[in-house]
Amino acid sequence: MPQPEHISKLGVPDPATLDEDLRAIWQKCMEKLGFVPNVYSTYSLKPQRLRNFMAMYNEIMLSESGLSKLEREMIAVVVSSANRCYYCLVAHGAAVRLLSGDPELGEMMALNYRVAALDPRQRAMLDYAWKMTTTPWLIDDTDRAALKKVGLSPAEMFDLNETVAFFNLSNRMASGTDMMPNREYHRAARG
Repeated sequence: MPQPEHISKLGVPDPATLDEDLRAIWQKCMEKLGFVPNVYSTYSLKPQRLRNFMAMYNEIMLSESGLSKLEREMIAVVVSSANRCYYCLVAHGAAVRLLSGDPELGEMMALNYRVAALDPRQRAMLDYAWKMTTTPWLIDDTDRAALKKVGLSPAEMFDLNETVAFFNLSNRMASGTDMMPNREYHRAARG
């Protein structure tokens, strides 16, 4: 049974009506990915918010960090699992599969990251991401000490917190708009 056909229950603008800079991004997505991520289409209702969203995503997920791209994607999936965010589970689960070369890891992150054979650093980061998402008011010095114990620097802890926070925002936007993931994500890196 296929997922619903809509991109967002709020609708999306015709790409031809977007500003020139956004049309150029659409073109680049088509050339590189073969599709425009539905999160871009959804955010295009508010063009400046889309620009801000892309800038923040790029800074958090692609800039220099002591957290690897795979670790940041794993955090995105664990946060999305806690929030039951369909869009982000599918899209970032695909990214985990692609980056890790492991078609099972994305599903483990989505369904129960605790079953995955992770190193102590990754386990501590994902435990923290889960707690920060489900019970943020319980985060205290013990949690930060556990991250320090596995070698995270203050800058890496900052990046971890920012990644968790960003995906909690993204999950709520995706859920609130009933955003559907691109079908291409379902098929990505399935072996």
